[in-house]
Amino acid sequence: MRKFGVIGLAVLLMLVAAACQPITPPDASEAASGQPLAGRTLTLATTTSTQDSGLLDDILPVFEAESGADVEVIAVGTGQALQLGEDGNADVLLVHARAREDAFMEAGHGVRREDVMYNDFVIVGPAADPAGIIGMTDAAAAFAQIAAAEAPFVSRGDDSGTHTKEKSIWSAAGVEPAGDWYISAGQGMGAVLTMADEQQAYTLSDRATYLARTLEGTELVIVVEGDPILFNPYGVMAVNPDKNAEIDNEGANIFIDWIISVPTQELIGQFGVDEFGAPLFTPDSQPWRDAQ
Repeated sequence: MRKFGVIGLAVLLMLVAAACQPITPPDASEAASGQPLAGRTLTLATTTSTQDSGLLDDILPVFEAESGADVEVIAVGTGQALQLGEDGNADVLLVHARAREDAFMEAGHGVRREDVMYNDFVIVGPAADPAGIIGMTDAAAAFAQIAAAEAPFVSRGDDSGTHTKEKSIWSAAGVEPAGDWYISAGQGMGAVLTMADEQQAYTLSDRATYLARTLEGTELVIVVEGDPILFNPYGVMAVNPDKNAEIDNEGANIFIDWIISVPTQELIGQFGVDEFGAPLFTPDSQPWRDAQ
């Protein structure tokens, strides 16, 4: 009896000791590792230009390493990205159509918007330049000349930020493009540049994606640039979490804080410098501006 009593006392002491050990919260190891989103997936809906230019491939691994999150990128036109946000099928958006971004926020689809960066659009086309627009700095006048010559023009035709900009330039030119010369592709920027190259046609492109394509041998050249109407700002938005219980608002805000932070803005400002001698995107977040 004494033997079993000793064993029982030993077991009791072990249980008491175990009960006195501090309980580690499930996320404590993640917090201690400095990865607040460890094991979570963040859905980023973005324009094709951030993907086709190579920017996301360059910077997202840094965010994933720091946060522990796996970022699922859905690269579509800005209109489709905004629709994904409106439908509650994305956590965060990175797009480039400021008026539409403002409308998205005003309608309550988003809960936070921040400036990220900018570059510009360029009109590109065949070196032969059948419309005779090389060197022009008035984008609307150049579009009017393309239409008058009925020179082939490939449009994104996909409700993207680039397509939105293209339509505004046609409107400024007083032209409603139509006819066999005007080709609505319904494709992303990379695919449209390939089509324009194959058909020796003109198109409107963001500069970053066009320059990235020059590394792949495109024969298209920049024919018109420098018009203020071609300015191309990008913004990041957190989707309203009320739309879907699965929306990761915390993750969206951590991503936004990261992409507008000075260290990430520096990464953005360095992207493309080695290949082209100048950055493909210019940092423009508020923290970046404040630090200058």
